[in-house]
Amino acid sequence: MNPSKSNISLERQLEMIRLAALTSPGETSTALRSAVEADAALRDGGRREAPVEEIPQELTGFLTKVSANAAGITTEDLAALQTAGYSEDAIFEISVSAALGAAFARLERTLELLDGGDS
Repeated sequence: MNPSKSNISLERQLEMIRLAALTSPGETSTALRSAVEADAALRDGGRREAPVEEIPQELTGFLTKVSANAAGITTEDLAALQTAGYSEDAIFEISVSAALGAAFARLERTLELLDGGDS
């Protein structure tokens, strides 16, 4: 779909992408994926609302890496999550949710700056 010819606003298109990633059927619950996305957005200075669901302790270090330095994720990080009981599919879904939250936070900040915001 060509966004310039769409009757759907950019904001709505982005929200549709976000909802598809967070609410589609998957290995992890939609609540966990939403919490991970909100946590990453909050860490990156985007949306200000805190995650509704608590993030499991074993995910916090991994989520920090996904948000701040995804290239720094090691096979040991992934092995630790598998040892904690997360499947490869669950790790993928959690990673996508965190990356999405961080990306949207950065986009929100960029759009604010382009609109002349002072934050």
